[in-house]
Amino acid sequence: MNGYQRFLADPAQAWRERLSPSGPMRELWNTVQAAQPNPGHHALVQLEALGILHCVITQNIDNLHRAAGSRRVAEIHGNALLIRCIACVSRFPRDAIGLEELPPRCPQCGGILKSDTVSFGEPIPADVLAECFAESEHCDCMLVAGTSATVYPAAQFPLDVRERGGALIEVNPYDTELTPHCTVSLRGPSGLVLPQLVTRIMQQRGQ
Repeated sequence: MNGYQRFLADPAQAWRERLSPSGPMRELWNTVQAAQPNPGHHALVQLEALGILHCVITQNIDNLHRAAGSRRVAEIHGNALLIRCIACVSRFPRDAIGLEELPPRCPQCGGILKSDTVSFGEPIPADVLAECFAESEHCDCMLVAGTSATVYPAAQFPLDVRERGGALIEVNPYDTELTPHCTVSLRGPSGLVLPQLVTRIMQQRGQ
């Protein structure tokens, strides 16, 4: 039985396992809390401030894009610091929901709450997926950074942009399955290359 089906079968037990000090999620939670944005995250914030980047689509669950200051973030696999209603998809900060009774219930609709992170076997939340498709449809240039480009549906978005005649800029230390479709491939880790890209853009603009 996959993770999402296990949750649906016994939400209260799933929450008890999640909250257990020795539970399998404790290490992940501690790691996420300790993580800090790197120069690549901050470079994306600068690109947004420059009016070049309109939305960040990410498979990461670590909240680092938001922590760095990105305003438009579509988190395909959810956010480990949020709790989501599986009925109405409303999201809440973890400390805003009381956990005295398990499973906790949505203050908006009364539905069952779970971590916003997408479990194995769980559909990607419809609101996030719709946002990703909408942003891709209106995108004339997509920057693809630090991904193997093999996990769908995220891997499909840059291909859709390319098929519509848009440009693709890849930032990755190695070639990927996306490389043959890219307009430009910049080799190196995103934490190093993206700040350099911002510097070049600002120089061209005389800033």
